[in-house]
Amino acid sequence: MTTKNTLALDFKSATLYTLRVVLQDHDSKALIAALDQRMTDAGTFFEDETVVVDATALSHSTDWQALVQALRQHRLHPVGVVAEGDNLAGALEQGLPAVDLSAPVARPRSPETPADEAPVAITPTPAHNPPSPATNAQPSPAPSPASMVVSRPLRSGQRVYAKDTDLIVIGMVSQGAEVIADGNIHVYGPLRGKAMAGARGDETARIFTTQLDPELLAIAGVYRVIETDLDKTLHDRAALVQRDGDSLKIRALN
Repeated sequence: MTTKNTLALDFKSATLYTLRVVLQDHDSKALIAALDQRMTDAGTFFEDETVVVDATALSHSTDWQALVQALRQHRLHPVGVVAEGDNLAGALEQGLPAVDLSAPVARPRSPETPADEAPVAITPTPAHNPPSPATNAQPSPAPSPASMVVSRPLRSGQRVYAKDTDLIVIGMVSQGAEVIADGNIHVYGPLRGKAMAGARGDETARIFTTQLDPELLAIAGVYRVIETDLDKTLHDRAALVQRDGDSLKIRALN
C-alpha cells in the first residue's frame, strides 16, 4: 500500500492588486452618488475588481449595508475594511474583515537631469595618484528594484502588475488588456488597452508608449477614459503621459 505524501490543500504566498475605496463623507447618499459618478466616468475599467474600503477619514458612522450593496451593484467586490470604532463594527457586521494597509516602502526614484546639465566625460584618476578614501568615500545608493519586462503582446483579458517597480512591455497591449505598475510603464508597441502607473500613489510615475491609442490612462489615482479619438498630433504617435495636479498631461514624443 502506497502512502500519499501530499495534502489536498496547501498555503502559498500570493501578490494581489487591490483597489482602495477611500471614504471622505459619512453620508451614504453622497457616497453612493459619488460612486455612481466615478463608475460612469471610468466605464468598465474598475468592474470585477476587489476593493478595500478605507474609512479612516470618517468621524461619524456610515450605512455599511447600503454602501456594500452599492459596491456590489457596480461589480466591485469588497474584501476588507480599514476603520475604527462604530465604522469597524458596522463593516464587520457586513462580513468585511479588518485589514492592514501599511504604507509601502517608498520606491527609489531616479533624479531627472536638465538638458543643459547632461553628463560629460570624466577622466579617470591616474592609478599612481588614487583619491583619499577618507575624503572621497561616498555611500552606495540603494539599488532600485529590477524592472519587470514582458516580451510578448498582451491579449484582451490579460493583466500584468509590476509591484514596487517599473513595467516594460515589448509588444502590443490590446484592447481589453491591462498594464499596472507601482512605477513607470513603458510600452514598445501600440498601447490600445488600459494603463495605470504609480498604482500605489507615486505621482511622479509616467507612461511611455511608441503608439498611443488607449482605452484608459491613470497615474496615482488620476485617470482619463479615452472615449473618442485623441487629437491627430497624439493618436497613434509616440507619447508621454504624466500627472499635472489633478489631471493628466499627454504630449507627443518627437
